[in-house]
Amino acid sequence: MSDLPLFKEELRQFVKNALDEDIGRGDITTLATIPTHLRLSAAMNSRENLVVAGMPLAVEILKTVDSSLQIEVLAGDGLEVTSGNTLMRLEGNAQKILTAERTALNILQHLSGIATLTRQYVKAISHTDCKLLDTRKTLPLYRKLAKYATRLGGAMNHRMRLDDGVLIKDNHIARVGSVKAAIDAAKAFDISASRIGITVECDTLDQAAEAVEAGADRLLLDNMTLDQLREAVSRYKGQVELEASGGVTLETISAIAETGVDYISVGRITQSAPAVDIGLDYLSES
Repeated sequence: MSDLPLFKEELRQFVKNALDEDIGRGDITTLATIPTHLRLSAAMNSRENLVVAGMPLAVEILKTVDSSLQIEVLAGDGLEVTSGNTLMRLEGNAQKILTAERTALNILQHLSGIATLTRQYVKAISHTDCKLLDTRKTLPLYRKLAKYATRLGGAMNHRMRLDDGVLIKDNHIARVGSVKAAIDAAKAFDISASRIGITVECDTLDQAAEAVEAGADRLLLDNMTLDQLREAVSRYKGQVELEASGGVTLETISAIAETGVDYISVGRITQSAPAVDIGLDYLSES
């Protein structure tokens, strides 16, 4: 459980809230139809190729509903598995397993979906030195878990929160009047906590030139063409870090990486990743 990005109390509260949301006053279907003494053996199986993420959470959810469940994890977080593999085996009270099943599967499918899509993007640029970054495009209150899943997929975390780094964007520039004015204002502020120095979003090569001249540490080259990216790399590689972003897809990321940029940030890996197909199949009852 130590690898999860949640403190002990955060984990407890997350699991409680998730179960309360699904169970409410009780699983009346299971209570009405399943004898209290019935036991089940079950297997959690992958139904497509995937990267596992969230297995410790799934275990914690199951154990919270019934601490006596016998659980054997066969595929831990970060492992890439093929369709048909067993990820977990469990045995215990049938009522408890049926009640916890959906909550455990939901979080495992969602986070594994993020890790799986991230791994596809990472593989697409593996022939270059470029690094994949995630973004802040995450569901509210799920950011720590979503970014945990992207790390399992092979990405690097960008800013976790707004206090994590200075990223001057077009709205900041529009408000103060120029790229230089925004950078000067940032330099006058205490930005010692910024992990990305002063990063400036640039829509044009002219803005990039102004940002470098004013002392930016990284350029976020937003929605630039491949020719523009190559020109920026030719001019500024080694002087500042270069990050490409905007509308990046699996079909385009390889060519973007090949321009020589240092990073590519992709919102899709957290914003649009589909849940993977994982099922809980019952093996026997007694």
